[in-house]
Amino acid sequence: MPTTDAARPADDMAWRDALDPAAFPVEPDEDPWTLEELREVADELVSDIRRQREIIEQTQAELVGIRDGSDVTGRDPADVGSANFERDHEMSLVRNSEELLDQSERALAAIKRGTYGRCENCGQPIGKGRLQIIPRATLCLACKQREERR
Repeated sequence: MPTTDAARPADDMAWRDALDPAAFPVEPDEDPWTLEELREVADELVSDIRRQREIIEQTQAELVGIRDGSDVTGRDPADVGSANFERDHEMSLVRNSEELLDQSERALAAIKRGTYGRCENCGQPIGKGRLQIIPRATLCLACKQREERR
């Protein structure tokens, strides 16, 4: 599970006071970031990181209790198929949560570095409005749309 020291949740949130809102990019038609807005986004990311870690931990614990279909002796084929489906579904949930966790950790680390709001692909501003809706976004809308078309 990806975890960086820079993205460890907020036991020490003193770094929030050192943020310079003017350093964070915005689209030409947007108002500059305020310190309060950046703090709100950081708090949401910290909360999301904690939530995703809990989901991963809980789902992994549930996976332990699901038998795989490798030992099929004496088992009804429908039960084997059901167990395999359930295991695959739980594994998919873990992978999705790990991806969301990674995105949130990268976004929080970018806030701490002062690079938050720049597209990881093209370097253009992601857009304050987009980030306030999806704080973990690491790509601008154009790059995200290109990525999804692939």
